[in-house]
Amino acid sequence: MSLKIRLARGGSKKRPYYQIVVADARSPRDGRFIEKLGSWNPMLGKDNEKRVELNVDRIKHWLGNGAQPTDRVLRFLDQAGLAKREAKSNLEKGKPGKKAIERAAEKAQKAEEAAAAAE
Repeated sequence: MSLKIRLARGGSKKRPYYQIVVADARSPRDGRFIEKLGSWNPMLGKDNEKRVELNVDRIKHWLGNGAQPTDRVLRFLDQAGLAKREAKSNLEKGKPGKKAIERAAEKAQKAEEAAAAAE
């Protein structure tokens, strides 16, 4: 049985509240879980200490037993100093698309023609 430390959503519509739980990887997001390990309230400010609450002892126990944290939970654990999250970089995302490259080339060509005509 593979275990995940992940978020289970609660709260009403447009007012999310998440519990950090350890659950079987096959169970649904808001379904059955084994133990509650903390909570995350994204509606609170980032400087508020109640935004993320973690039960450090139990998290260490479950990590020692092989539970795998999801990416969002791993961010919280990294901030708390419990686990290390490698920074990801998507270099392809920042590149312009084909149409943007074509438009930029066309604009540069028109600027060259305008400069040549002005001389």
